[in-house]
Amino acid sequence: MVGGFGLVGAPLTLIDALVERSDATDLTIVSNNIGEPGRGLGKLLRQGRIRRGISSYYTSNPEAVAAVNAGEIDATLLPQGTFAEAIRAGGAGIGGFFTPVSAGTLLAEGKEQRVLDGVPHVLELPLRADVALVYAARADRLGNLWYRHTARNFNPLMATAARTTIAEAGEIVEVGELEAESVHTPHLYVDALVERA
Repeated sequence: MVGGFGLVGAPLTLIDALVERSDATDLTIVSNNIGEPGRGLGKLLRQGRIRRGISSYYTSNPEAVAAVNAGEIDATLLPQGTFAEAIRAGGAGIGGFFTPVSAGTLLAEGKEQRVLDGVPHVLELPLRADVALVYAARADRLGNLWYRHTARNFNPLMATAARTTIAEAGEIVEVGELEAESVHTPHLYVDALVERA
């Protein structure tokens, strides 16, 4: 899982480290999109290291659209609210949920469907990951995270839905410098902390 909405709130330093210092291939990426051409997750795409993408949209990166159309990566498209709820369900340990979104469309093919209160619904399964890479504007040395405005996006949800969460922070402060009420992700969800380069 990789946080961010486009490049906003994306852990760009962690993505760069993955691109430059790792030989991981055949990756399944759960992210709102696959970066932009040559930026963010777009770098991994150019290296041919993404096998599958689970996203809300691909059109911010025409290279990702071309890769899907050429059969180079497998794409799973989820409506954005469904995408967010599937990640939340993964973090909360929920086995799935029914939603009317996508009922009667190609996105519902092969999924369990039920009529609830007279409205067709589709069963969506939770999303979980081995690793989540998230970005926060500030963190304390314990790993408590605070996100700034819209850069919060999917980051807090993803931190709860992965076995290992690596957080990139724009600034790391001493314990006690973040007010408890302003912590968006408690440190118990964070396994490693890196300051943005």
